[in-house]
Amino acid sequence: MAKAEVVIVLSLLLVITVVDGLGGRMRINDVKNNKEVQELGRFSVEEYNRRSQGRLRFSLANGGPSTALVFSQVVGAEKQVVAGIKYYLKIKAMQGGVTKTFESVVLVKPWVQSKDLLNFSPSTH
Repeated sequence: MAKAEVVIVLSLLLVITVVDGLGGRMRINDVKNNKEVQELGRFSVEEYNRRSQGRLRFSLANGGPSTALVFSQVVGAEKQVVAGIKYYLKIKAMQGGVTKTFESVVLVKPWVQSKDLLNFSPSTH
């Protein structure tokens, strides 16, 4: 990426930070129709399943139920500007035929086209 593009992206992040409030979380409205947020939720579930693949194979080989998750939808989301944009997602997913709620944290760095699942766990709320 050229230096000018990096400067532009960093300038935009600075503007977003000033507008949104330094480091504070911002609620994302209308998450059900937000394609980017829904795609991040799908990514979270797929990445969780990928990271859990060894446990899934062991469970199935021993006659246990599949613990793989099937993404349904993101039902709540917040974002926070850090060294990128950190998304806090509340996700509905099916596990063994039962709908459950999970929480994930995804860090997106658009200037290097990366996203990383930082946390994925059952919801406590």
